[in-house]
Amino acid sequence: MADVVQPSLEYLSGFGNYFESEAVAGALPTAQNNPRVAPLGLYAEQLSGTAFTAPRRENKRSWLYRIRPSVTHEPFHPLDFPVESLTGEFDRGVITPNQLRWRPFAIPSDSVDFVRGLTTICGAGSAGKKDGFAIHVYTASISMHNSCLANADGDMLIVPQQGKMKVTTEFGLLDVAPGEICVIQRGMRFSVGLQGTNAARGYVLEIFSGHFELPDLGPIGSNGLADARHFQTPVAWYEDKSCHYLVIQKYEGELFSAAQSFSPFNVVAWHGNYTPYKYDLSKFCPMNSVAFDHPDPSIFTVLTCPSAVPGTAVADFVIFPPRWTVAQHTFRPPYYHRNSMSEFMGLIRGTYEAKQEGFLPGGASLHLCMTPHGPDTSTYEQAIQASNEEPKQLQSNTLAFMFETNYMPRITAAALGSPHVDRDYYRCWEGLKSHFEGHTGKFAAIYDGHEGSQAATYLAAYLHNEIKSGLAPYTAGHVHRFVES
Repeated sequence: MADVVQPSLEYLSGFGNYFESEAVAGALPTAQNNPRVAPLGLYAEQLSGTAFTAPRRENKRSWLYRIRPSVTHEPFHPLDFPVESLTGEFDRGVITPNQLRWRPFAIPSDSVDFVRGLTTICGAGSAGKKDGFAIHVYTASISMHNSCLANADGDMLIVPQQGKMKVTTEFGLLDVAPGEICVIQRGMRFSVGLQGTNAARGYVLEIFSGHFELPDLGPIGSNGLADARHFQTPVAWYEDKSCHYLVIQKYEGELFSAAQSFSPFNVVAWHGNYTPYKYDLSKFCPMNSVAFDHPDPSIFTVLTCPSAVPGTAVADFVIFPPRWTVAQHTFRPPYYHRNSMSEFMGLIRGTYEAKQEGFLPGGASLHLCMTPHGPDTSTYEQAIQASNEEPKQLQSNTLAFMFETNYMPRITAAALGSPHVDRDYYRCWEGLKSHFEGHTGKFAAIYDGHEGSQAATYLAAYLHNEIKSGLAPYTAGHVHRFVES
């Protein structure tokens, strides 16, 4: 049975801000972080998201004031259910230049929660070396009950596609629905509940190094894309509950569990800049061409995790929201492309502008570095029609996204062996025929409207000029074919 929907929650606004929040007045110490006796008899506990000596502008940490400390638990043991579909190491993954696509991942008919429903699709690097990334999908039919997950491998950006979730964290509660995202940073304990549904599905981008940042705006200026004030952090909330509780910890893609006798969501107050947060994608302000040509998809970046190479990301989170397309004498859908980056795409709702068929909500596609990709046949044929010179608003219910990375992803056996793999994906481009007109088309354009001897006269004059300029390597047969046509 799905959980009962609760009233709207309160949030703190801002990205990367230093916040403080208390569920009970007076729970926060004011003059110091770690007093000999914390207010209200609470335990003080620091959660560090960076090394102690990280530069101040990059340093992330929060102080939590809790009823019992998180160290109070039984020993951890490997989880007692199989998790072959989850990994944080990709040495044994498969590399392929083929375009890959998956139909919507099935919602389980039996009882499966968020953790048990995680499947790794691809990734690169190593969680153990804190280098690289992983992409997962999740499908769930029940809420996590008296259990939570803490991911020591990295930050998780969660993109719900179906089913509203209530995410309980040590910092407070987050309501996250399709069309929104949430980020749970490394080490934070959280539990996913389903709200008003027994069917949830979505995507997860996990980064092993660094943290997500807002992209620089450069010449765009100080406004546009994702505004820092629209990111929301939960306010302090706690439960003082004695129960049998299971804490699940993820290390290098492996899961371990430990039992304890109380809820870990017992933080009465906290302060710091290392927090979970959410963002409503409808508040993204897209930029686009207003004259001609198609901008690169980087113009739609919501969040990025930079690498050591300037302008190159460990991973970017990019969206393709509803917007106007007005570029003149321009092929408006995404162009045909071979990219030094690798691109994983998902569809939250509607139809993606470059794929009229086959790419469905809840499915995914993957194009690795330098693998050619682009609009399918029907999209291309429709986009080159003269009627597309008129301004057009993309359907209001469309919302696609992309995880883009500089790494070379390796695909897991679970993803390649999935019954949802679209084995005929390549066929969507088979109908792309040649539209090349060559010189026959050039002749036809020049001599349009001329017939008989008049056309021949124009043709002779044209060829004379071509030969004179050295630009006429054409055979008599070619000329005869033109005249006959």
